[in-house]
Parts: sequence; C-alpha cells; structure tokens
Amino acid sequence: MATTTGPVSVATNPTLSIALVNQTTSNTVYGYITGQAINNNNALFLLQSDGQTPYYPASPSANGTPLAVNCSIALGAPGSTTTVTIPQIAGGRIWFCVNDTLTFLLNPGPGLVEPSSSNPSDPNYNKTWDFCEFTFNSTQLFANISYVDFVSLPIALTLTNTSGGTQHVSGIPANGLTTVCNALTAQNQIDNAGWSQLIVNGPSGSPLRAVSPNTGIVMNSSLFSGYYSSYVNQVWSHYASTPLTVDTQAQWGAPTASVVNGLLTFQGVGTFAQPAAADIFSCSTGPFAAAATNTAEMGAIGARLAAAFNRSTLLIDADQPDGEVVSNYYSTSPTNHYARILHATNLDGRGYAFPYDDVGPSNGADQSGSVSDGSPQLWTVTVGGANASASAAAPVENVKAPVKRTFVSRLTSRFGLWRKIRGQRA
Repeated sequence: MATTTGPVSVATNPTLSIALVNQTTSNTVYGYITGQAINNNNALFLLQSDGQTPYYPASPSANGTPLAVNCSIALGAPGSTTTVTIPQIAGGRIWFCVNDTLTFLLNPGPGLVEPSSSNPSDPNYNKTWDFCEFTFNSTQLFANISYVDFVSLPIALTLTNTSGGTQHVSGIPANGLTTVCNALTAQNQIDNAGWSQLIVNGPSGSPLRAVSPNTGIVMNSSLFSGYYSSYVNQVWSHYASTPLTVDTQAQWGAPTASVVNGLLTFQGVGTFAQPAAADIFSCSTGPFAAAATNTAEMGAIGARLAAAFNRSTLLIDADQPDGEVVSNYYSTSPTNHYARILHATNLDGRGYAFPYDDVGPSNGADQSGSVSDGSPQLWTVTVGGANASASAAAPVENVKAPVKRTFVSRLTSRFGLWRKIRGQRA
C-alpha cells in the first residue's frame, strides 16, 4: 500500500459520510447499514430510512420480531447518489436489494436475523441482494467487497481521504453474475465436480446468485466430498521429506514443518491433520478450527495453509505465503474454481472469494478487494456495475498507510463480532 509524506491521523472523526450510488437499471433500490456501535457499548446498530438516525433495537421477547422502525434507505434513480452518515461501527455491512425491500428480524439478545443465501425458507431468498463489509473505528476505515458467501450484485468501493487521495475497488461488471455462472457451468463440464450446483436460480429461472463452495456445502453436505483428497495426499507425501515454511507475518516468525506420523507437525507449536474439502473451503473446521493451545499462532499458520489449499500452491511453493506469485494461484486442479472465476471476473482481479483471501506475501499485491485509510473523508459504495471500470488500487500521492490487520484482529472481525449480533433464524 502506498504511503503519504503527510501526517497520519491520530484518530478518525466520530462520523463518516457514505455516498450510495445507484448504477443499476432499476428505479427501486434499497440500502441497509448494520453493525455494532462502538461508542454505544457495541450495541446492535441499524441506520434508519432517513440515512442519518441510528436505531438501537431493544431485546425482543420472542424470536423473529420485526424491526420497530423503517431501516430501508431508498436510493434514487439510476445514476443518482444518496449520502448517509454513520457513527463508528464494528462488523458493519452495507446491504443492497434491487426491486424489493429486505426483511431483517430480531431475536432475544438482541440478535439480528439477517437475510440468508442458503435457506430457501428465508423471506429474502428469492430476492436480488448483496452486501459489502466494513469496520469504521478510531483508527481507520477498513472495507472490502465480499464473495465469501455468494456473489449477486456488482458492488464497487471508492475511498477518498482528507488529503484528497483515493483508493478504488472495481468489483464485477454489470453482467458479472452471468459471466460467473457461465464459467461455473463450463468448469463443471470439465471435471463434473459440482460447480454448476453453486448457481441459484430465481422463480423466473434466471440466476439470482452464485454461492461459494462453503455455502454450497451448507445447502448440500455431499457436495465436493473427496474433491481435494488426491491433492492433500500429494501434499502430505511431499512434505514428509521436504520442509514447509509458513511465515506467520507476526511475532511468531516463520516456523517450519514436516509430516510426521500422518500429521503436518510444527515442532513446539502444534499439528494439522489432513483437511477435507469442506475444511478447506470453510477455512474454519477440521484442522483449521481454533486450536486448544498456541491458539493465535496456530490460527495464523492455519490461515496461510487454508489459503494455499484454496489456491492450490502447496506443491508449487514451500515458502508460504512469501514465495507466492499471484499468477500461480488456481493454476492447477483441484482448486477453488469459484475463487478463480471471481477474481477473473472482477475488473481489477480483487475481492474476497474465500475467508482468508487477504493472505499474501508481505508487501504483495492485494487480492482481497479492500480499501483502508486512517483519515477517511468520503466512502462511495456503488451498486449495479454500470460504468464500472478497472482502476489502480491507490495512487501514490496522499494515501495514508493502513493499520495492518493481524490474524487475531481479522479473526475477531470476521467471526467474533458478527456472531455476537447475528441471531439464530427462528
């Protein structure tokens, strides 16, 4: 990430302006903003329909309680911009729905029952919707487009800081979902592994979304069963006689490992059993679940192993992730073809396609589709893909260096905060 010669902000402003841009072809587009209000004891937060007023729901007495206020922010006609204001928020999401509104419900806690991409009984299941993710705190704004669960609507991000510097993530073009679905179908014709089963069609028969392999397995537990078995066996055989180095990119340095008695063993740290496809796609089950001892270090190692399995680079590079070259990602099968296709479809090749898609060589090219700055002034979030174009991630001038996220902060943001506010569906 480029840096500026100017001073870095000690603290961000208490509020942030967000420009929501409608680049769909529809006059009916709604936005929603959810998260945890950092300066209100991390209370569950939704922004009301005026785009200015916070809503902090009380804990309801029953599951599936409707929101007490209107939180649907109506965007204007195609090409128009609607500006809203938020306080500092952790675990935030900006949601969009085209041609309809989204239904959010409350469970005791309160816990927010969000739209589901995997539950056919969800009232939002047959609607066209998507989201991006962010955290805005006293240190910085960090935001990214996300395909970890599914892809549907094109979303692009532009962040302008107080010095006028900008960063941009392009997202997919207007026809991006069609491109993704066609590519998944083509890949399935090659290997018959089940990639076409990731396509979810709406009542009209047209694709609503393409879900990730992890979401696909939630919907069909037998999907991709055994998909990585031969590759994992080759990896284990290779590292029985060759050392594997994993740079944690943190205080633990770069421990080495080899396969001993069937376990990938990092001496004095811990071991990893062979992962199944579901473990690889989720990055959080089986050997990638939180370890009982040396939890943080094992988590940092596991994140990098999971990324290497998704990208199928462990037989190419024994120095993870510092020896990685982006052109080698997904270059051999089996691999996460969903992630490969998403990166190929994004106009700048960037976007979270699996949970640890932010893993990469130190000072390497960003793959995660993120923007971040310690002095944010305006964050523009564009939905629809019209006029979308590739752009440099960030010009050299006037861009503040982001606070680098550690494994622990990523884990807390990705799994901890959202689990606190997400309610179990009734």
